[in-house]
Amino acid sequence: MPSYKPKDVLKKGIKAFAKTFEEEYRSPLASQRRTLRQLMRQAGHTAFGQHYRFSKFIERKDLIEAFQSEVPFHDYDKIFREWWHRLLEGEPDVCWKGKVQYFGLSSGTTGASSKYIPVTSEMTKSMRLAGLRMFACLPKYKLPANLYLKKWLMIGGSASLENRGEYFVGDLSGINSRNPPLWIRPYFKPGRDIVFLKDWDQRMKRIAEHAKEWDISIVTGIPSWVQLAFEYVIDYHGVDTIHDIWPNLTVFVTGGTAFEPYRKSLRKITKKELIYQDSYLASEGFIAYQSRPETHAMKLVLSNGIFYEFIPFNDDNFDDDGNILPGAKAITVAEVEEGVDYALLITTCAGAWRYLIGDTIKFKDKERLELVITGRTKHFLSVCGEHLSVDNMNQGIKKMEDELDVAIGEFVVHAIKSGNHFAHRWYLGSDEQLDAGQIATTLDKHLKELNDDYRTERSAMLGEPEVVIIPCSWFVDWQREFGKMNGQSKIPRVIKKEKLNQWNTFINAKMSGS
Repeated sequence: MPSYKPKDVLKKGIKAFAKTFEEEYRSPLASQRRTLRQLMRQAGHTAFGQHYRFSKFIERKDLIEAFQSEVPFHDYDKIFREWWHRLLEGEPDVCWKGKVQYFGLSSGTTGASSKYIPVTSEMTKSMRLAGLRMFACLPKYKLPANLYLKKWLMIGGSASLENRGEYFVGDLSGINSRNPPLWIRPYFKPGRDIVFLKDWDQRMKRIAEHAKEWDISIVTGIPSWVQLAFEYVIDYHGVDTIHDIWPNLTVFVTGGTAFEPYRKSLRKITKKELIYQDSYLASEGFIAYQSRPETHAMKLVLSNGIFYEFIPFNDDNFDDDGNILPGAKAITVAEVEEGVDYALLITTCAGAWRYLIGDTIKFKDKERLELVITGRTKHFLSVCGEHLSVDNMNQGIKKMEDELDVAIGEFVVHAIKSGNHFAHRWYLGSDEQLDAGQIATTLDKHLKELNDDYRTERSAMLGEPEVVIIPCSWFVDWQREFGKMNGQSKIPRVIKKEKLNQWNTFINAKMSGS
């Protein structure tokens, strides 16, 4: 009988698994209609399902149209106020069958300072299946077979959750790392004893202490936190790059925020270019992942407990503050067009119904259903009609970095009054001696190339951008000061309202040395 090596069996099994999901993409709308019907059946007896009379139209051929006409849009504040607050009181069968045991505590970059996102057992299974589907795409990157059997490092929140009596609260990454899927446990690092530590610095210290014992080939996490972890390990061992500790580190599965602003700064602490595989995993669900190396766009996950709708993100559907307008119309996956910004609505197996997740996306390839995240519905700058998105900002920063051969670790931007006009003030993180004026001019040039509205307003009501260079460590200090040192929080690219006041107070104190 032939003998099989474990690494070869694993690789062949991955390829076979990947083929099982090809059928659903041949008819995405039919797949999505089945998903919606399944969700409604499972929630038909809940308070939400009875209120909106799911039983009256669940078997109709025009199910999606009926669903859209009967069930209203919800943002977080609306669904929490009307429904989800009952979950925190331990009430079962509110928006999904049974009681909700876990809540992902969102970092709350917009709206409420803290958001309690229900994480049901069905959603946990959905996320794990999507993660497995993403993993099944790795053979396309032509990796050596032995890399699959090395260790995988997951950088995220603490698995030590807060017990509120009726439920547990914590970061989504912490909830997921409490009980990793069986297939990944042999490779999972830093291990359960470390992920249960509450304090970020303690977790990093333990990771650094054990780093040389692990042969890491794959790392996952939000780019800023992974970079911080790499820097901690490098400093602890007194080496130059992370590859001096983990020479087989090859793949970085990234997500949570756009990766490109971190590429140059990460390249400085690695000996070789990593393979970056992007993912779109939100507290509300695992939405998309990069399925092939030829693109950085991510494939929408179908038939996995999420029904998607898309609202064109324009002045017809949203006001200047990013709030959805009455009469806004959502379309299905069959109606989307390439190159259009959409606000994403999801209906999920965690009891989110026509939920405005807060992200804007754009399809790069309609046939493959590949998309990129372009920003947030409330994270953009348009004080005088410039409509500058986070995607524009990320691309502008990257083009400026490439032209000037500089690396920017983090950035935030906000609007200021400039005489009788307005301007944008950028805070860029760098530990190098940079020419702020040259950076402002170069960034401005590229933003004009990327955004016609920005170019138009720069000749009218929008003044020249201001650039302030600050140490990269200040962004970490900002998160630490406001209790966001958790491996999960993200720096908001656009700062407005009360967060702007906090930021200005923080920056003024830093600059005065107090």
